[in-house]
Amino acid sequence: MARTPQTFANHAQYTPLFHYFTSPLALIFLVWSITRFFKDPSYDTGYLLVGALTMFGVVSVSRLSPLRAQDRVIRLEEQLRYQRVLPAALAEKAMTTFSPRHYIALRFASDAELAGLVEMVIANPAMKGKAIKQQVKTWRADYFRL
Repeated sequence: MARTPQTFANHAQYTPLFHYFTSPLALIFLVWSITRFFKDPSYDTGYLLVGALTMFGVVSVSRLSPLRAQDRVIRLEEQLRYQRVLPAALAEKAMTTFSPRHYIALRFASDAELAGLVEMVIANPAMKGKAIKQQVKTWRADYFRL
């Protein structure tokens, strides 16, 4: 089965179990627990609130930790790609200038347009990921990121 070609408009991916079930339920439980605690402050509602805060924290960390690991892998992959595709001086300049967010955004750029985009980001290091991705003309799909 062929995948839909990835573009800026459709590159964001969702994990249905997390985004539509676990995360909303944890948030609802947290709001409900806060409401109960303020309506009827007691040890029981306090314990419930602590449990809800803990659950919300666990749900959040369970999503953010793998993303952070993926960010590190993407950064490494892109640094290796820069050494292969870019002139040595430009690759070195990128490694000293870029933040992980720059690498993550530029992973979608084709090899042909990478040098121009790297120079653009080096000239404007405050550029955000969304703005960088919008500059990509030939999109390299990344179907592995969750």
